[in-house]
Amino acid sequence: MVADVVADAVVIGAGHNGLAAAVELASRGWKVVVAEAKDTAGGAVSTRELTLPGFRHDVCAMNLSSFAGSAFHARHKDALARHGLAFAPAQHCFASVFRDQSYLGVSADLETTLQRIRAVSEKDALAWQAMLDDFQRKAPHLFGVLGSPMPSWGLAKSAWRSWRELGKEGVAELLQLLLATPRDFLDRHFESESLKAMMAAWGLHVDFTPDTAGGALFPYLESMANQAFGMVIGKGGADVIIHAMTGLLRELGGELLLNAAAQRIEQENGRASVVVLADGRTLRARKAVIANLNPQLVFGRLVDAQSVPAKYQQKVDEFRPGLGTMMIHLALDSLPDWKAGPELQGFSYVHLAPDLAMMSRVYAEAAAGLLPAEPVLVVGQPTAVDRGRAPQGRHVLWVQVRVLPAQVRGDALGRIPAADWAQVKQDYAQRVLDVLEGYAPGLRAKILASHVMSPQDLEQFNPCLIGGDNLSGSHHLDQNFFFRPVTGYSRYNTPIKGLYLCGASTWPGAGTGAGSGFMLATLLAG
Repeated sequence: MVADVVADAVVIGAGHNGLAAAVELASRGWKVVVAEAKDTAGGAVSTRELTLPGFRHDVCAMNLSSFAGSAFHARHKDALARHGLAFAPAQHCFASVFRDQSYLGVSADLETTLQRIRAVSEKDALAWQAMLDDFQRKAPHLFGVLGSPMPSWGLAKSAWRSWRELGKEGVAELLQLLLATPRDFLDRHFESESLKAMMAAWGLHVDFTPDTAGGALFPYLESMANQAFGMVIGKGGADVIIHAMTGLLRELGGELLLNAAAQRIEQENGRASVVVLADGRTLRARKAVIANLNPQLVFGRLVDAQSVPAKYQQKVDEFRPGLGTMMIHLALDSLPDWKAGPELQGFSYVHLAPDLAMMSRVYAEAAAGLLPAEPVLVVGQPTAVDRGRAPQGRHVLWVQVRVLPAQVRGDALGRIPAADWAQVKQDYAQRVLDVLEGYAPGLRAKILASHVMSPQDLEQFNPCLIGGDNLSGSHHLDQNFFFRPVTGYSRYNTPIKGLYLCGASTWPGAGTGAGSGFMLATLLAG
């Protein structure tokens, strides 16, 4: 077969992990071509004028702290900056508002955070400081695990370094953290229910209830990392990282094809070697085909089923999505007037998840197929940090609704009939606005325009978000670490020689850190 394009590596999907793999390989002398089905690169990291002209909304991902702190960014920082990468740092990172209209929040200034915590518990203020000090000691070891393929010599070296530097007791504490539920971890360290709720809210970002094993890590990391390093969003939009990566890829000789949907992956001599596009073009890969896709979009669709071991295909079919998400994007004439105080207008994120019981109830309702009675809301206020995302004096609001059923079987309140998401999304969006009004009266009067994306809409926007799962696969322990996405294939390889996976479905999972793409490229080129 004479291919239209011949390269060392063909990357299917221009999400940030696929682009990270492409850039890293190109920087090591590989000829790389990236094929993206959409008319823009980025996948879930996308910024668009969804409501009105001049109002730039991050469609899914907003927080870029993990990208800013990533190994990929550290390696290519200067080159990415040359291609326009810039961050907007948040002085006030995140907060939670409670039923009595009080709030707790984490600011970049430690003393500001401690003053808030002292107001609810002097003991917890001391515990927060102690946890932060301990985090500074343990962070290199945790990030060593998160930044190593599963398994790898790098992981073994990181574990040995942890043993030498932290000792048996320190390593045991890390293992406890990796396995603990948020509730058990938080109960062990704090007495204030509000502080526990503030931290536990992060668990629902990645499919963890307060009582799910393995769920303590993300609330711990987000809370401590925000306190230690702060939070950043993209200057002008989250897609600033995509523009920088695509610019650098082209500078390094790589090629990005848009509107280039992959139709099938063909093999020669038992090795993935050719990607056939929907328009008939063919891309030949001399060394690797990399799919920055959910494995369920690759096996059974792009790869000939007869060439896939039955056991592997079964495990791919069983790969479980997390619960769904709704995104509501608002163009506002001013920021919300929070009952808890005007200072909340300065926070990048405001969580409306007032207690652990409510978080558990929401998850149980959604898992049963019900529209939750009182949804958990992550309210992003990007224009509080980056004013350039809206016209002068105006604002955008980013509202993530966690968690929701992929298929609606009923309503926990018995008010919205079971139906397809296309029929119920506007009614449920009104419930979300009702919740917001309870914490920020008069919000509806500020809305200039809105854009609602149901779980179904999110999957249509990005097919990797199956059922509206913005994680591309649940992060519960049976699908994490060595088990992600398939036991025995956690190093981005597949049963097809020359075919590799990266993206949120692979280790280390969801987020904007570009970890899987960077680690895969390092393995291939190293």
